[in-house]
Amino acid sequence: MIDTITGALKRWVQAVQEFAILLVDSLSHAFTPPRYYVDMLMQMDVIGFGSLPIVLLIGFFTGGVLALQSYRTLSNFGEVGLMGKVVALSLVLELGPVLTALMMAGRNSSGIASEIGSMVVSEQVDAMRALGTDPLRKLVIPRLFATVLTLPLLTILADFCGMLGGYFVSYYTVHLTTEEYWSSAYQALTYHDITQGLIKPFFFAVIIALVGCYQGLHTTGGTEGVGRATTQAMVVASVLIVVVDFFITKFLIGIGFF
Repeated sequence: MIDTITGALKRWVQAVQEFAILLVDSLSHAFTPPRYYVDMLMQMDVIGFGSLPIVLLIGFFTGGVLALQSYRTLSNFGEVGLMGKVVALSLVLELGPVLTALMMAGRNSSGIASEIGSMVVSEQVDAMRALGTDPLRKLVIPRLFATVLTLPLLTILADFCGMLGGYFVSYYTVHLTTEEYWSSAYQALTYHDITQGLIKPFFFAVIIALVGCYQGLHTTGGTEGVGRATTQAMVVASVLIVVVDFFITKFLIGIGFF
């Protein structure tokens, strides 16, 4: 029993160490040549544009559900006019960045792990090294840049669609006027709120891209290993997103950011 626990702890510590090395190497090589711009643009299309429909759909209905749930509470205090404020703050500060990142983790972190893992088990990565191409620059950095550039934009679109979904619920269910809803939402948001909502996606993007790349590059066991790497990438990225979100929020509160 003790040997099993010790072995699990050693594997966990080794995985953390290897991921930290991948993170440092990626950041240190990100701004030095050679650069693969075509690969980065292709990944932006796959990761960013490919995720657009599901992100917009999730954002819209999240805002709608949030408005429905908020109405039950606000109506008890006669403050239904604050609907726009509640929806806007909840989406911009937390739900928009976190839900968008979780959707991206489920779709792209697992996809990256599957793609790179398949290349590893089919020895394409070894062939790449034999030809003098660095897999870190060719495979990891383009995906990292693509995720970092597209996730904040997707978060902004998800926030807007969420407020739009809240508006439709408020207009047709609560019977708030268009001016009442959007004025409340606009007045509720401050510069610090928007900044906080846009800081988080950059950290989440690094997690999504590098967790997928790490799991893919460390794939073993043939096709079964690819399946395990895909599942682990989604689970680990999702957990890290929630944990990092807590610490970022705590840090911003601690420094008096808002």
